[in-house]
Amino acid sequence: MSRTQALAAAVAPFDDGRFFADLQRRIAFRTESDTGAATPALGAYLGEELAPALAALGFVCEQIDNPVAGGGPFLIARRIEDPALPTVLGYGHGDVVSGQDAHWREGLSPWTLTAEGMRWYGRGTADNKGQHSINLAALAAVLQVREGRLGYNVTWLIEMGEEAASPGLHAVCEQQRDKLRADLLIACDGPRVSAQRPTLFLGSRGAVNFTLRLRSRPRGYHSGNWGGVLENPATVLSHAVASLADARGRILVDALRPPPVSDAVGRALADIAIGTGADDPALDDGWGEPGLSAAERLMGWNTIEVLALGAGAPQRPVNAIPAEAVAHCQLRFVVGTPWRQLQDIVRAHLDARGFGRIEVSITLSGAATRLELDNPWVAWADRSIETSSGQRPDVLPNLAGSLPNDVFADLLGLPTLWVPHSYPACAQHAPNEHLLAPVAREGLQIMAGLYWDLGEPGQAPWQAGALDRSSSSLPTESFA
Repeated sequence: MSRTQALAAAVAPFDDGRFFADLQRRIAFRTESDTGAATPALGAYLGEELAPALAALGFVCEQIDNPVAGGGPFLIARRIEDPALPTVLGYGHGDVVSGQDAHWREGLSPWTLTAEGMRWYGRGTADNKGQHSINLAALAAVLQVREGRLGYNVTWLIEMGEEAASPGLHAVCEQQRDKLRADLLIACDGPRVSAQRPTLFLGSRGAVNFTLRLRSRPRGYHSGNWGGVLENPATVLSHAVASLADARGRILVDALRPPPVSDAVGRALADIAIGTGADDPALDDGWGEPGLSAAERLMGWNTIEVLALGAGAPQRPVNAIPAEAVAHCQLRFVVGTPWRQLQDIVRAHLDARGFGRIEVSITLSGAATRLELDNPWVAWADRSIETSSGQRPDVLPNLAGSLPNDVFADLLGLPTLWVPHSYPACAQHAPNEHLLAPVAREGLQIMAGLYWDLGEPGQAPWQAGALDRSSSSLPTESFA
C-alpha cells in the first residue's frame, strides 16, 4: 500500500471511461431546484444514484425530507470504522440551476454529457455533480488501496437545494447535529483561481440581496403633458443608488465598508493573479476600492453591485413618466461586516439624504466565513495538495463568491477546507456549462492524496494531538 498507488487508482476510472459513465448518468437527472418546487428528480438523484454508490463503499444512507415546504431532500451517509476515530465531513449538492435548454450551442444539451476536446459539457458538470463525483471517486480509490480501512470515519451530506439558497439546510443540520458531528470539513464547490493551478479556500464571502423601490403613483402619465411637474421615480432612484457606490464602484456607506485587510490576508493574496485565463474578461483599471490589489478587492473587501434596474418598459419605451422604479442590489462582504443590520443601515443612509420614501427590503442573505490562515489544517492541506499536484495551491482566505459554509463553520463548529475542481470560465449557471478534463483528472489525484494523508499516522492535525475531541459523540456502532 502506498500513496502513489492511491493516486494511480484514482485516475484509473477517468482514463478507462468509468468516471465519464458515472457522470453521464448523473447529468441526465434533471435536478433543477430554482423552479420553486421540489421535483421528483431531486429525490431520485439521491435515492437511485448517490445512495447506491455510497452504500457500495460501506456507507449507511438516510434520505431526509426538507422541513421547508418546496425544498429538496437531503442525504446523510455515514461510514463509521470506529467511534473512537476522528471524522471527516464531506458535502456536495446534486441540484442545478435551470437548464436553459434552448440557449445551448447546437449539438449540446444540458442533460447529456458531451465531450469535445478537453471540455465536458452538461448542466452540473462544474456545479456541482462533477465536483462531488471527483471526491467520491477519489475516496473509493483510497479505500481500494487501503483494503477497506481508512483509519478515520466519513460522513457525507448532500443537499438538493443549494441553487435555491439552501432552504432547510440550517434546520436539518441543527436537527441532525449528532449524525453530522465531525472534526473537519473537506468539500468542493466554486472555481479555482485559474485552470492551471489548484486552489484551496477556507471560507466564502457572504451576500445580502436587497431591493430598493420607489412607488410614485398608481400609473404612468404622458411625459409631454406632465413632464416637469411630476416626480420621476427612475430619476430619484438613480440618485439613491448612486449614493451607495460612486461611479468607480467604491462603497460610500461607511457602515458597509469592511475592516482593513489584515497583514495575514494581504500576504496570502499577494501572489494571487486575477483574470489571467484565456476566457476571463479584462479587468477594469481603477474600478473598486483604491489602494488594493485585484485579489484584495475580490476576496478581501466588500462590494455593492446593482444586479438589475427597472422602470417603464425598457424593451419598448413609451412617452410616459413611469409609475415606479426598482433596483435589485447586492452586498458581497467579508467577515467583520454588520450584514444582519443592512436594512437598517441602508434605511438610515437613504433617510439622511432625502430618500425617505424609497422602500428597502431584504430578499436573500448568507453569512461570510473564514478559517484562520494559521490553523494547522491549512498548512497540512497545502502540503498534501503540493505533493499530489507538483505545485503549491493558491490559498484563499475565502472564496469571492458565497456558499453555505456558515452551517459548517459556525453551526457545526468545523475547520473548513474547500478544494474546487472547476475554473472561472466554466459557464457555471449559464448555457454551455462544462468541466475541464485535465482539471478533473488532477482533482482526482489531489483528493486521493488528501484522503490518504488523513489516515497516515502522525500526519493529520487530529493525529498529532493538535485537536480537542472531547465533545465528540459518534454512535457506538461501527463499520465492519
